[in-house]
Amino acid sequence: MRWLTGSDAKSYQEFQCVLLSAKPGPVVVLTREGERNEFLDDALFDRLETFGGPEPEDPIAKFAEIASSLGLGKSRVGMEVPAYYLHPHEYLRLKEVLGIALVAEPNTLIQDLTLVKSPAEIAYIRESSRIGDLAMVRFASGLKEGRTELDLAGDVYASLFANGSSIAASPINIVSGERSSYSHGAPTLRKLRRGDFGSVEYGAAYKRYTSTIGRQFSIGAPTPRMRELMDIVRRACDAQIAAIRDGVPAVAPHEEAKKVIAAAGLDHGRVHTSGYGLAPGFPPTWGEPIHQFGGSTYTLSAGMVVTIEPPVFLGEEKLGARIIDNVLVTRDGAELLSRFSRDMIVIN
Repeated sequence: MRWLTGSDAKSYQEFQCVLLSAKPGPVVVLTREGERNEFLDDALFDRLETFGGPEPEDPIAKFAEIASSLGLGKSRVGMEVPAYYLHPHEYLRLKEVLGIALVAEPNTLIQDLTLVKSPAEIAYIRESSRIGDLAMVRFASGLKEGRTELDLAGDVYASLFANGSSIAASPINIVSGERSSYSHGAPTLRKLRRGDFGSVEYGAAYKRYTSTIGRQFSIGAPTPRMRELMDIVRRACDAQIAAIRDGVPAVAPHEEAKKVIAAAGLDHGRVHTSGYGLAPGFPPTWGEPIHQFGGSTYTLSAGMVVTIEPPVFLGEEKLGARIIDNVLVTRDGAELLSRFSRDMIVIN
């Protein structure tokens, strides 16, 4: 909806939809009445319909009225069903309203059109990456024994907001010590201690265009095993980046990263995608459908922006490592967008 209309409204929390014809015709938006003013100011459409207001109103009943006025029952209708936002009960009722007119559910139709970014979009992502780098500088400068994971998260968010980031679609991950094997651990009141190994991962968002970054840290000298895991992940990232270029199957860079981790005997710790496409983010995610992962049917094209993050998480050792970066796919290779060092952050 954002790509089609420009709307940045928070109304994704409730039922809403855009109706548009394959032939020239009006673009119709249905959203809740509370978003009327924002849509009128910020979005492009031909007809705005709303439900609710001072009292509740059934949005699907309102949709049925609009569908009837547009003659959808006598048309061939495709419905994009999002992974989030649409309640299963409302989905089933929409199918009832559309009946035999509903002939397809092309669920990545619009997203696939957005994978290759325009020069303006790439500029937004570059700015987002710059903001993310500044926040990592702030994070590294605040690392010390006795501070909590939440303290550090506060540093990151303060830097992001002060430098122009909006709220990223997914919350920050910070894990340390015995929690360092968590692949998506939220920050807690746990205090950093000498000997801790850990990681920080977060997104910055400029005009909702997202960049992500993740780094490993050690409070005190890291153990040989910590350095080994860091080295394996770093080499896997390098192998993945080296395989990226225009026209390459998205699964190919993943396979190169996988080889490095498997050769180290740690393929069982590779419990996450090697990377995915980045989009303007709305909670709970900033990801696009393209994945560098086994079974992916996508092909990389110049102008795409993808993440690099092959991990190793070892629950039995209570250790994990993952470096996260973003690259712009080019005709000849991949451009690394972050300027912050990919080395482990070591606090002596």
